[in-house]
Amino acid sequence: MKANAAHLPKLDRVIACLQQAVASGGALPDLDALAAVAHYSPYHFHRVYRAMTGETVGRTVQRLRLLKALQRLRESDASITEIALLAGYDTPQALARVMRETLDASPTELRADPMLLARHVERLSRPSAAPMQAEAPLSVEVITLEPFEVVALRAQGAFDDLDGSFGELFGWAAEQGLIEQVRQLVGIPLGDHRELPAEELLFDCALLVAAELPELPQPLHRLQLAGGQVARLRHVGSYALLEDATDRLLAEWLPASGHALRDAPLHYHFLDDPEEVPEAILRADIYLPLAASSAG
Repeated sequence: MKANAAHLPKLDRVIACLQQAVASGGALPDLDALAAVAHYSPYHFHRVYRAMTGETVGRTVQRLRLLKALQRLRESDASITEIALLAGYDTPQALARVMRETLDASPTELRADPMLLARHVERLSRPSAAPMQAEAPLSVEVITLEPFEVVALRAQGAFDDLDGSFGELFGWAAEQGLIEQVRQLVGIPLGDHRELPAEELLFDCALLVAAELPELPQPLHRLQLAGGQVARLRHVGSYALLEDATDRLLAEWLPASGHALRDAPLHYHFLDDPEEVPEAILRADIYLPLAASSAG
């Protein structure tokens, strides 16, 4: 992906930092520290990292630990127990299980097959990003939004269950006689549903209402979105694929755009009701906040 070239040195610094921590057996830096190393906003670092490298930070750590174990296996006569502990595994059984699941071979089998071991070392030396499939070029607009306030309800659970939270919001709007004043269905993802178990996934469901808001009952709350310069991408298809579309926006469009990310959350504008519109033609706009000083 040639467009990534300008951003890769920043991520190389992150990987080098993780390599140093794994090599020394020291504590791993947290996401805020890694974001600072890469000079990215903490809001966006994890998304940018995954979009550019094809793996999460956690996956990188797992890959580097396994790589360290393979290198020790190839370069020393140390016991499997010693190698496992040096690579950060609690037991040799834990290392053997990871190798079996990931490489379909045991430590002993790999040590006995230097060519196979060398191939795995070579493969694990790089992030596991898969080549992007040929797709139509992204059509991205850079626009300026006015700040706006929404009525929000924080959902916790599976991404596919968000309809229930939006239903609660519409129930409140109906009780207040505000249905005709609803202008937008807004979503603010607070985690990536592709990575997190349902019980840890948080997502702010929200309505933009063109009327003065009454006092809100808990757990509904007012949420201010900052507006400003944003990149807007229209996604067509399953809403469950919005994160994939965001990856493309970050990996394909952003590096060549001359723009920088702003320290603010992205949000979605849902344009269609999944209960009324076929999944293949559902529409949603992705709004990615950009720094005010970005080149136009």
